[in-house]
Amino acid sequence: MIEGKKRAAQAALSEVRDGQILGIGTGSTVAIFIEMLAERIEKEGLKVLCVPTSYQSAYLAMEKGLRLTTLEEHPILDLAVDGADEVDNKLNLIKGGGAALTREKIVDSAAKRFIVIADEGKLVERLGVKTPVPVEVIPMAWRTVANSVRILGGNPRLRDGGDRKDGPLVTDNGNFILDIKFDEINDPRALEFELKRIPGVVEVGLFVNLANAAYIGSEKGVKKIERKM
Repeated sequence: MIEGKKRAAQAALSEVRDGQILGIGTGSTVAIFIEMLAERIEKEGLKVLCVPTSYQSAYLAMEKGLRLTTLEEHPILDLAVDGADEVDNKLNLIKGGGAALTREKIVDSAAKRFIVIADEGKLVERLGVKTPVPVEVIPMAWRTVANSVRILGGNPRLRDGGDRKDGPLVTDNGNFILDIKFDEINDPRALEFELKRIPGVVEVGLFVNLANAAYIGSEKGVKKIERKM
C-alpha cells in the first residue's frame, strides 16, 4: 500500500511546473506528495506557491519549506493534487476521511486541473461500497440533518474525536461530520444534490465531475485514469 501511494505521488509530481500555483489536499498520500515536492523544489529551484486545504497540510508544507499562499491572493490555481477515500472509473470520488472535505472541494474546484492520487485499494466499481459519505454539518443542526438523511435511505453516524478527544470531531471550520452509509449509490450527482439541499449541511464528500485525472498506484506501477471530455 505504501509503495502504491509513493508511485501515485511520484506520477503526480511530473505534472508540476515552475511558476505554478498549486492546491494541496489532505491525507497520507498527499503527505508523501508534499515531501517529494519539497525535494524537487530544493533540487531544481522551482518557484511554486501552495494553497493547503487543512491545517495539517499547511503545517507539513511549512515544515518542508514550501511557500504558502491563499485563494484570496490567487483565486485561480494551475493544479490541485488531492487524495480520495474512493474513486470510480468515471473519476467520481468520496472524500472527507480527513474531515477537510469543504476546503478540499473549494480548492480543487478552483484549479484549472485537478488530479487525484491514491493507492489501488481506493479504486472501486461503485462509490459507497466500502466507505460512508462524509457530510460536514453545522453543529446545532446535526440531529435534524441526521433525521433528513434517514428519509433518503442513509444511515448516519456522528464522527467522534477519537481516543484523544471526548465528544464529536470538530473540523477546521468549527463544524461536525456525519458519516452516512448508503446501501448503494447509483447516481452520485443526484445524491450530492439531495444532501446539499438539507438545511444545516455545509458540504458533501461526493466529488462529481471535478477530477480531470487520477493516478492509481500499486506494487507493480501506476494506472492513469483520464476524464473523457
